[in-house]
Amino acid sequence: MSSEDLHVQLEQLTASLKQAEEVRAELDRRIFHLKTLYDVSKDIYGSVETQTILKNFLLMSMGNFGVETGFVLLANVNSMIIEELVQVGIYDNAAYSLRKTCQRLLSQNGFYQSLAELRSISGSEFFLSPITLTLPFVLDDNTLALMALGPKLVGDGYSQDDKELLYTLLHNVSVAVKNARSFEQIQMLNKDLEAKNSELRKTLEELKASLRKIELLESVKANLKKFVPTTLSRLIEKSPNGEVPQLEERHLSVLFLDIEGYTGLCERLGYNLVHEIIEKHFSVFVETIYANHGDVNETAGDALMVLFMSGDKQTNASNAVKAALSIKESSVKIKDQFSILYRPLDINIGINSGEVLVGAVKFESITGSRWTYTARGSVVNVAARLGALATKGSIFLSKETSDLIADHFPLISRGKFKLKNVSEEVDVFEVK
Repeated sequence: MSSEDLHVQLEQLTASLKQAEEVRAELDRRIFHLKTLYDVSKDIYGSVETQTILKNFLLMSMGNFGVETGFVLLANVNSMIIEELVQVGIYDNAAYSLRKTCQRLLSQNGFYQSLAELRSISGSEFFLSPITLTLPFVLDDNTLALMALGPKLVGDGYSQDDKELLYTLLHNVSVAVKNARSFEQIQMLNKDLEAKNSELRKTLEELKASLRKIELLESVKANLKKFVPTTLSRLIEKSPNGEVPQLEERHLSVLFLDIEGYTGLCERLGYNLVHEIIEKHFSVFVETIYANHGDVNETAGDALMVLFMSGDKQTNASNAVKAALSIKESSVKIKDQFSILYRPLDINIGINSGEVLVGAVKFESITGSRWTYTARGSVVNVAARLGALATKGSIFLSKETSDLIADHFPLISRGKFKLKNVSEEVDVFEVK
């Protein structure tokens, strides 16, 4: 083989070796890129916190490239306010803060115009090594990102391949940060929801407590109705602060009712049975009284005092007479429920109408104050005397009442009567 042939083979071998070295270098580069991409991606996708993702990304990038100084920041597109900042190899103290410095530059110069100044200030003593590479990146529609790195410890500069690799990593970071922000937003919504649920639970407990109070008050109200006149109950409901109107003059009709022969019944039948009979009668009477807009003001053994106090005097008188007639009819029906009664009880009723002092009255004593609701005046006295005058289940009316209802009910004049403690004789009328 000639020397010329050997020279040709040597050149071919040299070219092959050079090509093999290039292939090997490219393979090493690809392996390095893939390893870096794997290492960084593994770390950034291992967290759902933005700060942790950025820190892991920066540390892995700096470690793979052999860099001492670096930082990553995220800024709002519109306001240029820094949202996140992670730094390594940069020292902060009272006189210097990277965040404040970056914020000042971004606010004054904007994002891209600040890159050169950020590199220039990195030559200060606060940086382990100056920034030599700045990579701006659009994270999403609302956020810009900036990655800044110092020189490699081996002294090599950053190649175009290095920059492409870092941009690939930044793209992965943007996906991880978006996921993290979505997760953080969900966490924030969950916290807000939990706070609202807690507030709702508290409100519900307060509502339950209020309902319990209302139930208690309704129970008290229901029990008080057994003892407190309905008129007084309505006044109290209209005035929750307890300011019950005191005595005032009003035109009303007063009905007095008593059961004839009560004492004789007790002696003949015994108090327990008579109590049952009276209770049954009064229960029915009270229903018909309320149905006719009357209010039982007082009870005393076998007697009731009832007030009719609507706004119209004729209506009051008419309601009182209707109630009286209904009571008389009811006593006939009740008789059939007690076999011991050979005939209906005689319910004697007296009705009078006129101006009466009516309202709440307070009594003071050594044991304290006590309020009652009552009606006072000669009109009340006459009604009581008419009830006492009536016999055998009669319904007696005064002239004042008869004048108000004469056109609606059949009446019989019983003449004039001298009533106890009443100075003048009283015209008495009976309802039939």
